[in-house]
Amino acid sequence: MIVAGFGFRASATRDSLHDAFTLTAVAKVDAIATPADKAQSKTLQAFAKKLDLPILEIDASAMQSMATRTQSSKVHEKRGTGSVAEACALAALANATLAIPRVISTDRLATCAIAKGAPL
Repeated sequence: MIVAGFGFRASATRDSLHDAFTLTAVAKVDAIATPADKAQSKTLQAFAKKLDLPILEIDASAMQSMATRTQSSKVHEKRGTGSVAEACALAALANATLAIPRVISTDRLATCAIAKGAPL
């Protein structure tokens, strides 16, 4: 299973999410993972619907238990992890490996990372 993990600001647009996803250069994923408190975002919902993908809600403790390749001090201070996108992608799967570390959308409002593993 391949999961795209997303982190994004409230001001992110569907184009922001699409740009970050496109920058990973992955053609197909099976699901989108994001923090539980962001999963109901209308922007994310529209993006997921366009790609016909389910959204996996990742709780804060699951994100915080993931070792991320990317380390942002701002993100660590706010979310307790180095990268929301990487942590969400990894936490969504069993025996996950990070296939593509966090990439940042051109407008810097969204991040995406790709993980591979078994469904939970």
